[in-house]
Amino acid sequence: MELFTDWHTWQQAEPELRRLLPASTCDAVGDAVTFALRYHCDQKRPTGAPYVEHLLEALEVLVRGARVGDQDVLCAAVLHDVVEDTPCTIAGVRAAFGDRVGDMVGWVTKPDADSGADKKAVKEAYLKRLADAPDDAILVKLADRASNVQTLRNLRLQKQREYYAQTVTYIMPLAASRGWWALWYASWQEAHRDLA
Repeated sequence: MELFTDWHTWQQAEPELRRLLPASTCDAVGDAVTFALRYHCDQKRPTGAPYVEHLLEALEVLVRGARVGDQDVLCAAVLHDVVEDTPCTIAGVRAAFGDRVGDMVGWVTKPDADSGADKKAVKEAYLKRLADAPDDAILVKLADRASNVQTLRNLRLQKQREYYAQTVTYIMPLAASRGWWALWYASWQEAHRDLA
Protein backbone atom coordinates (compact mmCIF):
# COMPACT_ATOMS: atom_id res chain seq x y z
CA MET A 1 0.00 0.00 0.00
CA GLU A 2 1.47 3.32 -1.08
CA LEU A 3 1.52 6.03 1.61
CA PHE A 4 1.19 9.77 1.01
CA THR A 5 2.68 11.34 4.11
CA ASP A 6 5.60 13.40 2.80
CA TRP A 7 4.01 16.85 2.64
CA HIS A 8 3.87 18.11 6.23
CA THR A 9 4.13 21.81 5.37
CA TRP A 10 3.41 23.99 2.36
CA GLN A 11 7.16 24.56 2.08
CA GLN A 12 7.62 20.82 1.55
CA ALA A 13 4.69 20.47 -0.86
CA GLU A 14 5.18 23.53 -3.06
CA PRO A 15 8.41 22.59 -4.92
CA GLU A 16 6.98 19.26 -6.14
CA LEU A 17 3.66 20.88 -7.01
CA ARG A 18 5.49 23.46 -9.10
CA ARG A 19 7.25 20.68 -11.00
CA LEU A 20 4.00 18.84 -11.69
CA LEU A 21 1.39 21.57 -12.21
CA PRO A 22 0.99 24.95 -13.94
CA ALA A 23 2.10 27.99 -11.95
CA SER A 24 -1.44 29.39 -11.83
CA THR A 25 -2.73 26.16 -10.24
CA CYS A 26 0.08 26.19 -7.67
CA ASP A 27 -0.66 29.82 -6.84
CA ALA A 28 -4.35 29.05 -6.30
CA VAL A 29 -3.55 26.03 -4.12
CA GLY A 30 -1.12 28.17 -2.14
CA ASP A 31 -3.92 30.68 -1.55
CA ALA A 32 -6.15 27.81 -0.34
CA VAL A 33 -3.43 26.64 2.06
CA THR A 34 -3.07 30.18 3.45
CA PHE A 35 -6.86 30.43 3.84
CA ALA A 36 -7.08 27.03 5.56
CA LEU A 37 -4.20 27.83 7.91
CA ARG A 38 -5.91 31.07 8.92
CA TYR A 39 -8.97 29.11 10.04
CA HIS A 40 -7.48 25.85 11.30
CA CYS A 41 -4.73 27.77 13.17
CA ASP A 42 -3.35 25.52 15.89
CA GLN A 43 -5.84 22.65 15.51
CA LYS A 44 -4.36 19.18 15.95
CA ARG A 45 -5.25 15.78 14.54
CA PRO A 46 -6.17 12.97 16.97
CA THR A 47 -2.52 11.88 16.74
CA GLY A 48 -1.37 15.33 17.92
CA ALA A 49 0.03 16.34 14.52
CA PRO A 50 -0.81 19.81 13.16
CA TYR A 51 -4.14 19.69 11.31
CA VAL A 52 -2.63 21.14 8.16
CA GLU A 53 -0.81 17.83 7.65
CA HIS A 54 -4.13 16.12 6.94
CA LEU A 55 -5.05 18.75 4.36
CA LEU A 56 -1.69 18.43 2.64
CA GLU A 57 -1.89 14.64 2.71
CA ALA A 58 -5.24 14.82 0.89
CA LEU A 59 -3.59 17.13 -1.65
CA GLU A 60 -0.64 14.75 -1.98
CA VAL A 61 -2.94 11.77 -2.57
CA LEU A 62 -4.66 13.67 -5.40
CA VAL A 63 -1.52 14.99 -7.07
CA ARG A 64 1.08 12.25 -6.56
CA GLY A 65 -1.27 9.27 -6.41
CA ALA A 66 -4.32 9.91 -8.58
CA ARG A 67 -2.56 12.45 -10.84
CA VAL A 68 -5.35 14.99 -10.46
CA GLY A 69 -4.44 18.46 -11.71
CA ASP A 70 -7.84 20.18 -11.59
CA GLN A 71 -7.24 23.45 -9.73
CA ASP A 72 -10.68 23.61 -8.12
CA VAL A 73 -10.54 19.99 -6.91
CA LEU A 74 -7.10 20.59 -5.38
CA CYS A 75 -8.25 23.79 -3.66
CA ALA A 76 -11.37 22.03 -2.34
CA ALA A 77 -9.20 19.22 -0.96
CA VAL A 78 -7.17 21.73 1.03
CA LEU A 79 -10.35 23.48 2.22
CA HIS A 80 -12.52 20.39 2.76
CA ASP A 81 -12.71 20.66 6.57
CA VAL A 82 -12.72 24.42 6.97
CA VAL A 83 -16.53 24.66 7.28
CA GLU A 84 -16.96 21.50 9.35
CA ASP A 85 -14.21 22.25 11.87
CA THR A 86 -13.85 26.05 12.04
CA PRO A 87 -16.09 29.18 12.09
CA CYS A 88 -15.71 29.54 8.29
CA THR A 89 -18.91 29.27 6.22
CA ILE A 90 -19.65 27.92 2.76
CA ALA A 91 -20.39 31.52 1.77
CA GLY A 92 -16.86 32.44 2.86
CA VAL A 93 -15.36 29.66 0.77
CA ARG A 94 -17.49 30.68 -2.25
CA ALA A 95 -16.46 34.32 -1.90
CA ALA A 96 -12.78 33.41 -1.83
CA PHE A 97 -12.64 30.49 -4.29
CA GLY A 98 -15.83 30.44 -6.34
CA ASP A 99 -19.02 28.40 -6.54
CA ARG A 100 -17.49 25.14 -7.76
CA VAL A 101 -15.05 24.93 -4.85
CA GLY A 102 -17.83 25.96 -2.47
CA ASP A 103 -20.08 23.22 -3.84
CA MET A 104 -17.40 20.55 -3.38
CA VAL A 105 -16.69 21.68 0.18
CA GLY A 106 -20.42 21.67 0.86
CA TRP A 107 -20.78 18.07 -0.31
CA VAL A 108 -17.98 16.79 1.91
CA THR A 109 -18.98 18.80 5.01
CA LYS A 110 -20.63 16.56 7.58
CA PRO A 111 -23.74 18.27 9.01
CA ASP A 112 -23.91 19.09 12.69
CA ALA A 113 -25.93 16.61 14.72
CA ASP A 114 -28.97 18.22 16.35
CA SER A 115 -29.08 18.18 20.11
CA GLY A 116 -29.94 14.66 21.21
CA ALA A 117 -29.41 13.19 17.74
CA ASP A 118 -27.47 9.97 17.28
CA LYS A 119 -24.08 11.19 15.99
CA LYS A 120 -23.28 7.83 14.43
CA ALA A 121 -26.58 7.84 12.51
CA VAL A 122 -25.96 11.42 11.32
CA LYS A 123 -22.51 10.44 10.07
CA GLU A 124 -23.80 7.33 8.30
CA ALA A 125 -26.57 9.35 6.62
CA TYR A 126 -23.93 11.82 5.43
CA LEU A 127 -21.74 9.00 4.09
CA LYS A 128 -24.71 7.41 2.26
CA ARG A 129 -25.56 10.76 0.67
CA LEU A 130 -22.10 10.90 -0.92
CA ALA A 131 -23.24 8.31 -3.46
CA ASP A 132 -25.24 11.16 -5.06
CA ALA A 133 -22.33 13.63 -5.06
CA PRO A 134 -20.81 14.94 -8.29
CA ASP A 135 -17.56 13.32 -9.43
CA ASP A 136 -15.36 16.22 -8.40
CA ALA A 137 -16.71 16.18 -4.82
CA ILE A 138 -16.22 12.40 -4.68
CA LEU A 139 -12.55 12.89 -5.60
CA VAL A 140 -12.19 15.26 -2.65
CA LYS A 141 -13.84 12.76 -0.30
CA LEU A 142 -11.73 9.87 -1.57
CA ALA A 143 -8.58 11.91 -0.91
CA ASP A 144 -9.82 13.01 2.51
CA ARG A 145 -10.57 9.44 3.59
CA ALA A 146 -7.33 8.10 2.07
CA SER A 147 -5.40 10.56 4.23
CA ASN A 148 -7.30 9.45 7.32
CA VAL A 149 -7.08 5.70 6.77
CA GLN A 150 -3.54 5.38 5.49
CA THR A 151 -2.33 5.87 9.07
CA LEU A 152 -5.26 4.07 10.69
CA ARG A 153 -2.98 2.07 12.98
CA ASN A 154 -2.17 5.27 14.90
CA LEU A 155 -5.69 5.31 16.38
CA ARG A 156 -7.11 3.23 19.23
CA LEU A 157 -8.34 -0.18 18.13
CA GLN A 158 -12.08 0.55 18.39
CA LYS A 159 -11.69 3.65 16.20
CA GLN A 160 -9.64 1.61 13.70
CA ARG A 161 -12.47 -0.92 13.43
CA GLU A 162 -15.14 1.77 13.04
CA TYR A 163 -13.17 3.59 10.33
CA TYR A 164 -12.44 0.33 8.55
CA ALA A 165 -16.12 -0.65 8.48
CA GLN A 166 -17.24 2.82 7.31
CA THR A 167 -14.59 2.90 4.62
CA VAL A 168 -15.46 -0.54 3.24
CA THR A 169 -19.22 0.15 3.37
CA TYR A 170 -19.43 3.72 2.10
CA ILE A 171 -16.14 4.88 0.59
CA MET A 172 -14.87 1.87 -1.34
CA PRO A 173 -18.02 1.77 -3.53
CA LEU A 174 -17.24 5.38 -4.52
CA ALA A 175 -13.73 4.29 -5.52
CA ALA A 176 -14.79 1.11 -7.31
CA SER A 177 -15.13 2.52 -10.83
CA ARG A 178 -12.33 5.05 -10.54
CA GLY A 179 -9.15 3.29 -11.72
CA TRP A 180 -6.29 4.27 -9.45
CA TRP A 181 -8.62 4.88 -6.50
CA ALA A 182 -10.07 1.37 -6.75
CA LEU A 183 -6.58 -0.14 -6.74
CA TRP A 184 -5.37 1.99 -3.83
CA TYR A 185 -8.39 1.26 -1.65
CA ALA A 186 -8.18 -2.46 -2.48
CA SER A 187 -4.54 -2.54 -1.35
CA TRP A 188 -5.51 -0.58 1.77
CA GLN A 189 -8.30 -3.08 2.55
CA GLU A 190 -5.94 -6.02 2.12
CA ALA A 191 -3.45 -4.43 4.54
CA HIS A 192 -6.18 -3.92 7.17
CA ARG A 193 -8.28 -7.11 6.84
CA ASP A 194 -7.63 -7.98 10.48
CA LEU A 195 -9.96 -5.10 11.42
CA ALA A 196 -13.00 -6.64 9.68
